[in-house]
Amino acid sequence: MQLGIPVHLILAINSWEFKWLEMRSTILSVAGVLMGGHLAVANPTSTSLNSFIAKEGLRSYQGILDNLGNKGVKAPGTAAGLFVASPNTANPDYFYTWTRDSALTFQCLIDLFDGGSSDFKSNRNELETDIRNYVSAQAVLQNVSNPSGTLEDGTGLGEPKFEVNLNPFTGSWGRPQRDGPALRAVAMITYTNWLLSNGRKSDAVNIMWPIISNDLAYVGQYWNETGFDLWEEVDGSSFFTTAVQHRALVQGATLAKKLSKSCSACSSQAPQILCFLQSFWNGEYITANINVDTTRTGIDANTVLGSIHTFDPEASCDDSTFQPCSAKALANHKVYIDSFRSIYKINDGIPKTSPANVGRYPEDVYQGGNPWYLATLASAELLYDALYQWNKIGSLDVTKTSLAFFKDFDSSVKTGTYSARSSTYKSLTSNIRSYADGFVSLVQAYTPANGSLAEQYNRNTSVPLSANDLTWSFASFLTAIQRRDSVVPASWGERTANKVPTTCSASPVTGTYKAATSTFPTSSAGCIPATDVVPVTFYLIENTYYGENVYISGNVSALGSWDTSSGFALDAGLYTDTDNLWFGSVELWTAGTPFEYKYYKIEPNGTITWESGDNRVSVVPTGCAIQPNIHDVWRA
Repeated sequence: MQLGIPVHLILAINSWEFKWLEMRSTILSVAGVLMGGHLAVANPTSTSLNSFIAKEGLRSYQGILDNLGNKGVKAPGTAAGLFVASPNTANPDYFYTWTRDSALTFQCLIDLFDGGSSDFKSNRNELETDIRNYVSAQAVLQNVSNPSGTLEDGTGLGEPKFEVNLNPFTGSWGRPQRDGPALRAVAMITYTNWLLSNGRKSDAVNIMWPIISNDLAYVGQYWNETGFDLWEEVDGSSFFTTAVQHRALVQGATLAKKLSKSCSACSSQAPQILCFLQSFWNGEYITANINVDTTRTGIDANTVLGSIHTFDPEASCDDSTFQPCSAKALANHKVYIDSFRSIYKINDGIPKTSPANVGRYPEDVYQGGNPWYLATLASAELLYDALYQWNKIGSLDVTKTSLAFFKDFDSSVKTGTYSARSSTYKSLTSNIRSYADGFVSLVQAYTPANGSLAEQYNRNTSVPLSANDLTWSFASFLTAIQRRDSVVPASWGERTANKVPTTCSASPVTGTYKAATSTFPTSSAGCIPATDVVPVTFYLIENTYYGENVYISGNVSALGSWDTSSGFALDAGLYTDTDNLWFGSVELWTAGTPFEYKYYKIEPNGTITWESGDNRVSVVPTGCAIQPNIHDVWRA
């Protein structure tokens, strides 16, 4: 189910973006535009890089919207509030919505929204509609039974991906994946805090908390059970998952207190998760996955991503939470980058002290095992985070653990604390900033002229490959350039939650789960009143020829009860050569009733051709959870 504008409408980049560019003599990054006019950091030696950042920032923001259901030109048939991971439907097929990828992307958008200024009020209103649609869609997905389980005992929340029409994905996959609920809770909490600060406590309590509490309950109950890592390959305990689970429960405890709600698992389990998190440090670097039977080294982008997605701008350089400026995170960063220097041909000739192209992990063979845009960008983002933290603290520490990292920027540096006023501090941070910029420059070198960011680029030729226009790649670009401009998110409370218990104790709390019954309207048109008869509009994309007509039938009388002579005819009034759209509105009975349906064509000679695949399954909408539109693409 989904709502909103017909899929044939094309979303153009808003004119305000260009107006603001014209009003500034200095190039603005997209983060600066959306955050209310923060100027890109001027670097006299990187004019070309700054120009690329400004252009690619806008392209990445648009790329995200293009992949968003209900409005995105590259997401036909996708429910409002859901992202397709990529428009690719073959080799690989990423035309699904992933809980993890969507949560990370919406966290990026919510941060942009939360920091916006009144100069962009109309655009922020549109962005808030997108955020509210996400909230409503996730409320629906939480209650969708799937191969991982159901909401009744929480197991269904660990399902990694769904069909774009809110149906479960039933194919074989690496499941469960336990990072999704934690990341979704974090994104939801960020928006809830904005609601509270803007006097909308009722929405926070009645709409947001029921969704958030389900995810927090899942984390509290299942954090000590193995699951598949964020690359969906290794079944074990993942650093990234554990790190974001800790953050989610810390934020959840604070929010529960604000709302006068209870989250016993938040308070009792967060310290134990932090205790377990220490197990991933092996003395030299952070091991990405433990409790697994694998021959991998454990060197993995998983660990860099874990640090940047638990970055707290108010934190010190704490090793316990592996903050970006911590000795362990920096040592890990060096080991991770160096592990790729000799295995990619495109890294040949790059000095050991210069940025290198990086991928998921050195042993990777997926699609040939190549550099990933989001991994290279994450390598830059961690350093931008660290620079922000050192600047705020006013000093940096060089320890035995981090010494090898710092020696790449000053071969004579020794262990000790260096004040921001010292020449050593200034030299180190200047060199580290240039080093971080170097990773973005690598992305610049391998980004095609149209600004599309794929999943990977070839290790030998640098040609983009695998899934094109990857939503997560675009979001990674935006977060990296925000941190480059010292635009940071709000604190998540790390300073009060970094003390590691003396003894680790794994005693998870059994959660309580309940479907959210109140959600935001999923468009500016408002709620559809609950009623016995609900008019549902079906939109279908299918290329047809003159004389060929499209129908829909199903297991309810309004759709002909599977009788092709009584099927409901769709209208081609919106059909164009570029937008092959058929549509029709049907009054379905009764609200809340599940039903099955399928499309078929009648040829000029009377021959009937059904679309392939199983019967489609949906539910007649009720209340405000989703508006009564269904967008599909013919299954050939």
